[in-house]
Amino acid sequence: RQACEQLRAWSGTALGGISVAVNVSPVQLAQADFVDTVADVLHATGVDGSRLEFEITESTLMQDPEATLEMLRRLKGLGVRIAIDDFGTGYSSLGHLKRFPVDTLKIDRTFVRDLEADADDRELVRAILAMARSLRLHVVAEGVETEAQAAILAAMECPAFQGFLFARPADAAVTAAWLQTRAASQAL
Repeated sequence: RQACEQLRAWSGTALGGISVAVNVSPVQLAQADFVDTVADVLHATGVDGSRLEFEITESTLMQDPEATLEMLRRLKGLGVRIAIDDFGTGYSSLGHLKRFPVDTLKIDRTFVRDLEADADDRELVRAILAMARSLRLHVVAEGVETEAQAAILAAMECPAFQGFLFARPADAAVTAAWLQTRAASQAL
């Protein structure tokens, strides 16, 4: 609700076109009325579901795969995008990855942290990127903290990064100011 209310508040401003990612817990996914609640919030706030991305960990997906699959399909019906958070640390099979209606893989920070020194981590990230491309999934590398990590990921053609190199967690007002400053600098 808070994310949708913030999106509504930003509508009509320079930030009106952004989307927000929201972590969804296993407890929320286990609630029978979760999708109905999301639909009600979207309707009440007037926010299009495509402006939300729900981040769900691999282990959460696998707690009850059949029920989760149905819930994700219903969320996708609302336009909500789905990201697998901390990808590579859970225990989902590639078969399940293919079945779930996922839009984004977020490469876990444990693979990014040692990219500079660990050839195995570089190969794992390359493999995740190749797999994601073949499945037409967006990818975000999490935990990017150094220019060197960003450079390695860019050389691998990773399309998006997230981490302290770019910004620290912040409230809505600080985030809005940061986004507006970035938008203005990119316009130049």
